[in-house]
Amino acid sequence: MQNKTNAIPQTTVERVRSIIGGSLGNLVEWYDWYVYTAFSLYFAGSFFPSGNQTVQLLNTAGIFAIGFLMRPIGGWVMGAFADKKGRKAALTISVLMMSIGSLMIAVIPSYKQIGVAAPLLLVLARIIQGLSVGGEYGTSATYLSEMATKKHRGFYSSFQYVTLIMGQLIALGVLVLLQRVFLTDQQLHQWGWRIPFGIGAVLAITVMYLRRSLQESVKLDEKDSNIKATRGTIKAMMQHPKAVLTVMGLTVGGTLAFYTFTTYMQKFLVNTSGFSKNSATLISSLTLVVFMLLQPLFGLLSDKIGRKPLLIGFGVFGALTTIPIMTALSHTKDVWIAFALIMCALIIVSGYTSINAVVKAELFPANVRALGVGFPYAVAVSIFGGSAEWVALQFKNHRHEDWFYWYVSICIALSLLIYAFMNDTRKYSKIED
Repeated sequence: MQNKTNAIPQTTVERVRSIIGGSLGNLVEWYDWYVYTAFSLYFAGSFFPSGNQTVQLLNTAGIFAIGFLMRPIGGWVMGAFADKKGRKAALTISVLMMSIGSLMIAVIPSYKQIGVAAPLLLVLARIIQGLSVGGEYGTSATYLSEMATKKHRGFYSSFQYVTLIMGQLIALGVLVLLQRVFLTDQQLHQWGWRIPFGIGAVLAITVMYLRRSLQESVKLDEKDSNIKATRGTIKAMMQHPKAVLTVMGLTVGGTLAFYTFTTYMQKFLVNTSGFSKNSATLISSLTLVVFMLLQPLFGLLSDKIGRKPLLIGFGVFGALTTIPIMTALSHTKDVWIAFALIMCALIIVSGYTSINAVVKAELFPANVRALGVGFPYAVAVSIFGGSAEWVALQFKNHRHEDWFYWYVSICIALSLLIYAFMNDTRKYSKIED
């Protein structure tokens, strides 16, 4: 069925303002999401009985994974809402939900105070945040891709991962400031870890009001009752089975590699390589700064040569280098060698992260674009991305940590098969339909 859309005219200034507004909300959402993993080294003991560090981290990683399991529901519900009611409304609601989850974590009493209710409340907070971030990805990817011009769509949509990484970087920056300037290690373990969650809750409320002033990126024809009835439905999405399977397949290796070399790296450097928490945080922060700056460059490159060459480059080099990079990292004690190794991995991963949002958005027509991007992506990322830390720590706990390196490499190789046979979406984009 041919979709009839009325694109909302945009001047360059209006377009850029909308992209910045959408990106700022994305930044706060991901800051709130990543604060959990950045500070888990400090709050793990508050929610779980005393034990060895790996077991406590396993418990927090398990709850991290539960949050990811809620992302498909968020991608489904919020994606459908965005296709039916508009991108702006969905983006506003998602950031409000994230604020509620962060505030809950900031005030939950410890295990010593309320027993098993503490981890249960932590699970509830992460469920709310999982629903929020599940809806955020598909809607923001759709919004930024629709707002951008065809010629520069790769460049502009890359700012989704710029702000995603920036959110993670700010979370680590808050940790560095608390570690090195304001609090002692004991204070951070006792109560200091609550501060960043409180900050996130306040920022999310602020951004919620900013998002209310955003312009819509596309307006569907309200006069066609057939199109209106199918907007944002699973049935309409499944009329594009190849696109749905492509989204899932290209996500598997990319999301696993991303979470391995970003969120898990801080724990890996402490728990395996033997770096101090401060050194691990510093290394992670430095690599993320460079990684963030690379995204627009790779996005711009995709506008020149196409999306497919970048994805294939990630697939080939990611599959071949993950095992040697992770093995070398596990044995190094030098900060700059660790930085260089992680940076090599993140340069390769940029071939996926910089353009994955626009590639997915270009696969679907407007009436199911937010749902088509958000739901299958969330299914893949919840299974492979959300479980990355938990799987890695399970292998380590059973003294087979190197098996995780193989697991990541194999998943990237599987995604490479999708990259090799899919069309280049820059040439076959449905955003112009």
